[in-house]
Amino acid sequence: MEITNVMEYEEIAKKKLPKMVYDYYASGAEDQWTLKENRNAFSRILFRPRILVDVSHIDMTTTVLGFKISMPIMIAPTAMQKMAHPDGEYATARAASAAGTIMILSSWGTSSVDEVASTGPGIRFFQLYVLKDRNVVAQLVRRAERAGFKAIALTVDTPRVGRREADIKNRFVLPPYLTLKNFEGLDIGKVDRTNDSGLTTYAAEQGDRSLSWKDVKWLQTITTLPILVKGVLTAEDTRLAIQAGAAGIIVSNHGARQLDYVPATIMALEEVVKAAQGKIPVFLDGGVRRGTDVFKALALGASGVFIGRPVLFSLAAEGEAGVKKVLQMLHDEFELTMALSGCRSLKEITRDHIMTEWDRPRVAPRL
Repeated sequence: MEITNVMEYEEIAKKKLPKMVYDYYASGAEDQWTLKENRNAFSRILFRPRILVDVSHIDMTTTVLGFKISMPIMIAPTAMQKMAHPDGEYATARAASAAGTIMILSSWGTSSVDEVASTGPGIRFFQLYVLKDRNVVAQLVRRAERAGFKAIALTVDTPRVGRREADIKNRFVLPPYLTLKNFEGLDIGKVDRTNDSGLTTYAAEQGDRSLSWKDVKWLQTITTLPILVKGVLTAEDTRLAIQAGAAGIIVSNHGARQLDYVPATIMALEEVVKAAQGKIPVFLDGGVRRGTDVFKALALGASGVFIGRPVLFSLAAEGEAGVKKVLQMLHDEFELTMALSGCRSLKEITRDHIMTEWDRPRVAPRL
């Protein structure tokens, strides 16, 4: 079967992966309402395309924290990629580099920061969970710095792990031949089998429920890397993130894996963008499966988007070639959306190019 869009990889991955692994990647929290809504909400935003614009040349390049990339589509942190394919994070890093875009490596990767750096050049950020042992956190950050990582994406929406019922049913555990490589040598690299989800137990043992805004300040005392705060959904927390010195915000609901019945990220985005007042860039992850989704996010004020599950499913299906194809398909769809909307560069994508369900009926101009 010829793959013609990103969604088709999920069906292939479902057939290829063990049930425990597929369910871990694919499932959300509790009723999975937010999981569905992350996708469905995009479908309720419609275009207002402009016509008769010369779109013979389209420029999709942008800069993120000062780094020039080929398109505003980047790779979100996803854990344990070697469960999807033996090359895991290596393949993802090479695909991101080939596409000229940014990859965020998960703290819970099955490849370490050094191993990912060894794949060659590329712009890479490191996703950080703050653990109870701050010495371990400091060591992780220093390792990422030494390996040439350019920013820290601090995940702030997991004081506890959400209730993912598929993982509980499957007694999720990291396969015995894999470890969380960033924690190797720190004696916390194994996710063992328990009578619940092994991940929930592991996170309860290692994670820090006392994490607060003062820890964002503390992080700035141990690193000069810019810090993106990942997991913001409200204007109030946006203002606090700016006060705390964040370099940027990722509007995220953790792939709908934490608190169910929070809004889709595309629904929360505009509130966050307005609160940020242009002081820091705002990014989005969650539910992006089409180039049209990327355009809608940028029209609502995002500086770029991150994709997670499409990377995992394409990795499971075709390894590095699959991830490259996902990035290429989204690139091509986004370029086409820009052309058909009459936009030649990212700065030409405006709020007027879309209409949402919360917009008032537009008054027709007087002729």
